[in-house]
Amino acid sequence: MIRDAVAGRLAEILLVEDDPADALLMRRALTQSRLSLNLTWVEDGEEALDYLRDPGHNGAVRPDLILLDLNMPKKGGHVVLAEIREDPKLTDLPVVILTTSQAEEDVARSYALHANAYIAKPVGLPGFLKVVESIDGFWFSVVVLPETRKTR
Repeated sequence: MIRDAVAGRLAEILLVEDDPADALLMRRALTQSRLSLNLTWVEDGEEALDYLRDPGHNGAVRPDLILLDLNMPKKGGHVVLAEIREDPKLTDLPVVILTTSQAEEDVARSYALHANAYIAKPVGLPGFLKVVESIDGFWFSVVVLPETRKTR
């Protein structure tokens, strides 16, 4: 379970998603899967960067994993990813692109900007549940991540 992978505490996931319906589906999938993690949702790229850069921003906690949509207002996902990778304090954060786009140019650009993975956003609760279980199975059970700390 996720709890084992992050030394006895809940794993922290930052969901950067402008669509409230998709954010709700992700929350429902997490609840249904009964995984032990904390999901924080922000609605756009600017809010995501504020959250990541300001340790006191609404009780911000350094995430163990970022799930990043590409098509968002204010700052799109590629811009956010580029800024994360350019910031020495953030560059080591794992970022998984979770988006509706399956365009080859979006996939290629995401990996060129050093995304850790690219997932086509599923349709409906069963698809989101499969993504959540895959995240748990891979990112928090198989992969060894650097130790993180709360940034309050």
